[in-house]
Amino acid sequence: MTVPSPPVRPKGRERRFNLRTTALFFALLALILCGLVLLVRTAASILERRPLWSAYLVVMGVAVAVLCRSRWRRFSAARYARRAARALEEAAERASDSLGTGTQDHSQDADDFEHAIAGLCARDACPEVEVVGGTGDLGADVVAVTSDGLRIVIQCKLFDAGNKVGSQDLQRFGGTCYSVHEADVAAIVTTSDFTAPALEYANRCGIVCVNGEELAAWSDGTGPSPWQGAGVDA
Repeated sequence: MTVPSPPVRPKGRERRFNLRTTALFFALLALILCGLVLLVRTAASILERRPLWSAYLVVMGVAVAVLCRSRWRRFSAARYARRAARALEEAAERASDSLGTGTQDHSQDADDFEHAIAGLCARDACPEVEVVGGTGDLGADVVAVTSDGLRIVIQCKLFDAGNKVGSQDLQRFGGTCYSVHEADVAAIVTTSDFTAPALEYANRCGIVCVNGEELAAWSDGTGPSPWQGAGVDA
């Protein structure tokens, strides 16, 4: 059985260091500093020769500085507003992609997997089959009743090959499969495999573990169903 993999989203582009841009920036900065030094020297010379003109230039300089500061603030506010708008648009696109492709597709795949397991149960002499997985299912995804009246409770784990079902998953299912769901046969079916502690716990609690290879054999009819694997004939 093919295991769907979650879509891989390409990483955002990183800014690269531009030597030419950096060199032009420092050259412009040097020109500005040289201009400031020349201006300071000229002002000092005028101050020594014509104090009245110096006072006039100071007043004009303050007025120009205040005007430029006000305009710069407006310019900066507009620039930051544009940046914020672009950032919000990018965040909205990422959230939309995440909701539209990642989580939704994965949930749909899991739902299809549960219905596929229910179909196998119906094929193998279970006249009553129900998919009950979802919020508040307490570990049961598929509940089936065999022709002999045995109640089968199955939990479905749609995992990638490298992601094994662990003992915690078995413990959570073991706490509800018999006491809550009143199973005659409890099974966990996965597309991957089980860890050694998980198999050890399953053996102690009487839970049937069906891995990816066993699931493929059950699907093509060359292997037993979970209840037949538990030694129960339907």
